[in-house]
Parts: sequence; structure tokens; C-alpha cells
Amino acid sequence: MSKNRMEAFSDGVIAIIITIMVLEMKVPHGAGWEELKPIWPVFLSYVLSFVYLAIYWNNHHHMLHAVQRVSGGILWANLHLLFWLSLIPFVTGWMGENRFARLPVAMYGVILLMAALAYTNLQRVILTVHGHDSLLGRAVGKDAKGKVSLLMYAIGIASAFWWKPWLAGALYVAVALMWLVPDRRIERAGGAG
Repeated sequence: MSKNRMEAFSDGVIAIIITIMVLEMKVPHGAGWEELKPIWPVFLSYVLSFVYLAIYWNNHHHMLHAVQRVSGGILWANLHLLFWLSLIPFVTGWMGENRFARLPVAMYGVILLMAALAYTNLQRVILTVHGHDSLLGRAVGKDAKGKVSLLMYAIGIASAFWWKPWLAGALYVAVALMWLVPDRRIERAGGAG
């Protein structure tokens, strides 16, 4: 399979995930401001998840720019990432509908953590095929930002269970803000975006 076909498939899946998320938001049965108040948690969880999906889409694009050939392992690792991303609409709706209760907030963090681990694994598999001296290998380096993200997700999950769900939410937002600017490491290492 060509790199372009894998990228197009991934783009399509992410677009469908975003579409599913927005279709899950129910339209209020009134035309006043008071009808919007009950859906603010759903809207906030949607915004956060949309930002996360945009981050994954953008960084996935940058990472695949550094790929020269696609192996079966890369295909499976990519599907593994898409599996976890496909669960984002479910946990987004659950968290929003239940007004950021402990278990939904924790499970939202679990899905974010698993997606981050799957992205890290995809990166690792690509490096196995292309080598650590490749463009991607030079760009990723020690991946401190990725490791910090994983730690913050884990702390967020624990926070949702044992402390306060709002603290977990704040950590999830902080990770998103950390990645909001597209990962420019590949461009700096010598590739164009």
C-alpha cells in the first residue's frame, strides 16, 4: 500500500469521527438562551475532543510526511491508533452528558492515554522500518513532549478517581494546549510540511 492511500484512509476515518461527534450533540427544543444551559457540558467536551482530533490529524500528517515506505506493521499500528481515536465520540458524549462525573472523566483520560500510546507505537514502528537516523528519527529525538503527555494523562486519570474531576479536565486541556501548535520537529529536522 502506498503512503498516500494510508494517509487518505486515516484522514477519512478522522473526518467521520468528527462528524459522528457533532451529530451526537442534540439540538435544544427551544429558541431561548435558557435552553442552551443544559447542553454546555456536552459542547465543552465536544470542543476539547475536536481539538484533540485536530491535533492528531495535524501531527499524523507531519509524521507521514517523513515516511518513505509503508510496511504491514505500519498499517496495523496506524489501525491501532484509529481504533482508539474512534472511541473518542463515545467518551466525549458520556463525559458531557454526565456533567464531567468521575468515571466518565477518568475513562476519557484512558482513551486519550491509549490513543497517545498508539501514536507512540506507530512512531516506533515507523522508526523500525526507516531507522533512527531517518528524518523522523532525528525529529522525534527523545520525545520529551510525548512522554510528559503520557504522564499528564495518567495523573489526570488518577485525579478523576481520587481527587477532583475538574483537575483531570484541566490536565487534559493542558496537554491539548501543549500540542495545539503543530509538531514542527519534522520541519526543523529537514522535511517540508
